[in-house]
Amino acid sequence: MGPILRSGLVLYVFAGMMMPIGLLTLEIYIPEAHSLKDKRQVLRSLKDRLRRKFNVAVAELEGQDSWQRSVVGVVSLANNAGFLEQSLRTVLEDSERQLGRDLIGHDLEVL
Repeated sequence: MGPILRSGLVLYVFAGMMMPIGLLTLEIYIPEAHSLKDKRQVLRSLKDRLRRKFNVAVAELEGQDSWQRSVVGVVSLANNAGFLEQSLRTVLEDSERQLGRDLIGHDLEVL
């Protein structure tokens, strides 16, 4: 079965269970990057760390051709929207520590 809408949330139905989807977007500016290789090194480190530490899906959503800017998406599923939101807030805090001033914006949604 696919996604359904209930109480303003998009819930994914898997094996008869409804699960909210959490999306965290991170807007990143890396002024010290002077090539795509420099940027990819920073992003690879971030993505590997978040995947390993939090078991989330991570992908670059925008800025693939820019050396210094990127938008990274972090996605997770859980059976409880409150738990999901808190988990992604923890991911955000860890990202803030790792990126510092390079993290220039973020958005957290539970769909």
